[in-house]
Amino acid sequence: MKMPLVVGVDGSAPSLAALDWAVDEALRHGLPLRVVHASLWERYEGVVPAWSADRPSGQVFAENVVATAAERARRRAPDIEIVTDVRAEDAAGALLSEAGEATAVVVGSRGRGEWAGLLLGSVGLVVAARSPGPVVVVRGGSEALEGRHGRVLLGLGDHDQDSPALRFAVREAAARDAELDVVRAWRRPAHEPAAHPLLSGEGSGYHEGEAAALLDEALDPVARENPGVRLRRSTVEGVARRVLAERSAAADLLVVGARRRRGLVGLELGRVAHRTLHHALCPVAVVPQENRGTTEGDPS
Repeated sequence: MKMPLVVGVDGSAPSLAALDWAVDEALRHGLPLRVVHASLWERYEGVVPAWSADRPSGQVFAENVVATAAERARRRAPDIEIVTDVRAEDAAGALLSEAGEATAVVVGSRGRGEWAGLLLGSVGLVVAARSPGPVVVVRGGSEALEGRHGRVLLGLGDHDQDSPALRFAVREAAARDAELDVVRAWRRPAHEPAAHPLLSGEGSGYHEGEAAALLDEALDPVARENPGVRLRRSTVEGVARRVLAERSAAADLLVVGARRRRGLVGLELGRVAHRTLHHALCPVAVVPQENRGTTEGDPS
């Protein structure tokens, strides 16, 4: 049985954009869709006595949110399986509890009541940073949301050969019949020792060559195993988090990895994932990586 795609909704415009994206994604991959709304209305309104026929207004609102979302989803894709759930708890906690049994969790860039000027809402940030599975934060303009670029973008770090992020990106490109643009950003060290052999003027070429070799090592097996996926290998000089944010303008989905360290308390988003979640111009998928002794593949 396929694990569902979970989408969090609260009736806000960003959550409706996330819902539409999730419907298309569920249809693309043949997944059931689970529509979840969570709020702490019980805490603020109290518990209605068992003998009362009245329901708290917060509960009524929550039920209306999921019913409206489900109807919107069915109109968009009548054939997908849809299940709804209303949770009387905080939104981030509810979605994190769903994440272990989900193919991915999808959220909007902001929620109801959050400042319009926020680059990323608190729920999306917390879920992306702590989820044990992939999280997609839906953002960007209509071209990206409708998949009109025909490109999935992946940032490749130092230890990302055969990584969950790479496998996720390959599946997305295949399902979308899109080009997979895998980017390795590189920088020449600011200070190299005077006796360093690269100071002959070939330093930049050396560092770019290292980046290209890492791409080949990661992608040659992918090309052999997935001949139908169109691969583009890009080495770009610059800071990885900035390079990916800029290139996201021509992508339908940006995939980045995030390493989870056991026993670490607090949010776990490296600089690349953090910046792209706030500044990317397309939906961003954050995929937890196996920890191989580093906190992030690219220190930039």
